[in-house]
Amino acid sequence: MQFTLEVEREDDGRWLAVVTQPHGALAYGTSANGAMAKAEALAVRALAEQLEHGEAAPAKISTSVRRSGARLYG
Repeated sequence: MQFTLEVEREDDGRWLAVVTQPHGALAYGTSANGAMAKAEALAVRALAEQLEHGEAAPAKISTSVRRSGARLYG
């Protein structure tokens, strides 16, 4: 399984990270890395719940990041 994240800076300065695949977990952070870490943690928790309830099969997990227009670091 691969998580795909999109990250962008909001007008108010916060960073928003969204796990677009396999589902729509999203999180805000004060940095791009912080927002991505929170969103990825939420996605992993959701996957763990699905595994515990037999709604998903175990799979290899990897992550890719796509940046939306704004500078990722800085």
